[in-house]
Amino acid sequence: MGRIARSWAMFKASLRVLNTRRELVLFPVISGIATLIVGAAFLIPGLLASRTSIDNGDNLQPISYVLFFIGYLVLAYITIFFQAALVSQADVALRGGDPSVAGGIEVARGKAGAILPWALLSATVSLVLRGLEDRAGALGRFAIGLVGMAWSLITYLVVPILVLENVTVGAALQGSSRLFKRTWGENVLGNAGVGLVSFLASLPAIALFAIGVAVGGPGGIGLMVLGGLALLVVAVVTTALSGIYQTALYRFAANGEVAPAFADANLGQAFPPRSGGYRSNW
Repeated sequence: MGRIARSWAMFKASLRVLNTRRELVLFPVISGIATLIVGAAFLIPGLLASRTSIDNGDNLQPISYVLFFIGYLVLAYITIFFQAALVSQADVALRGGDPSVAGGIEVARGKAGAILPWALLSATVSLVLRGLEDRAGALGRFAIGLVGMAWSLITYLVVPILVLENVTVGAALQGSSRLFKRTWGENVLGNAGVGLVSFLASLPAIALFAIGVAVGGPGGIGLMVLGGLALLVVAVVTTALSGIYQTALYRFAANGEVAPAFADANLGQAFPPRSGGYRSNW
C-alpha cells in the first residue's frame, strides 16, 4: 500500500473512530468556548489601551504589547491543553476503552508542567514568524511560510509524546523530529487530506454566508447565522479528526501498534519498530 492510499485509509479510520466516539468532539467545543472567554478578557483591555494611545496621537503603550503577548500565550496554552486532553482520550478510544471529557481534562491537568513550556515556545515561534512575515517582501513571505510549514510538520507529534510519555519538551521535540523522518509522507498527506476535506465541507457554509450577505434583511441574517454555525461544526469535527489521526500516527510510528479500527490501513508493515530508533517510554 502506497503512502497516499495508506493516508486515506488512516483518515477513513479516524472518521470511523469519531463516529463511534462522538464525545471526542466536545474537546474542541470546550476549547473554543474557553478561547472566546479568555481572549475577550485580554483583548478588550489591550484594545482599549491601544485606542486611548492612538486617540492621543501617541504610540502604543508597552502595557498593550504586554497584554497582547500574555493573551496570545494564554490562548496557545488553552489550545494545547485541550489538544492534550483530546489526544489522551483518542488513545483510550484506539485501545478499545471508554473515553470521557473528565478523563481527558484530568490527564491534561497532570501534564500542565509540560504543556506550559511548549505553549510558550510554540507561541513565541508563531509570533516571531508572523512578525518577520509582516516585514518581508513577497519572496520573503513565501520563504517564511515554508519555514512555518516545516515547523508545524516536524512538531506535529510533540503533543502526543508529551501526553503519552513522561518526557520533557526538549525530548518531545527530538522524538517528534525523529518520527517525522519515518512518517513524513503520512504526516504531510494526512494534514493535506484533513485540510482538503475541511475546505470542501466548508464550501456550502461559505455559500450560505455569501448569499446571506447579498440578500440582506432578516432572511439574509438568518442565512449568515446558519453559514457561521455550519463553519463552526466543520471546524470542530476537523479538529477532532486531526487529534485522532495525530494519535494514531504516533502509536504506529513509535510502537508499531495497530488499533482494530486501523486494521485496513496496513500500518503494521508501514512502521515496524527499528532498533536504535526512537522508542516510546510507555
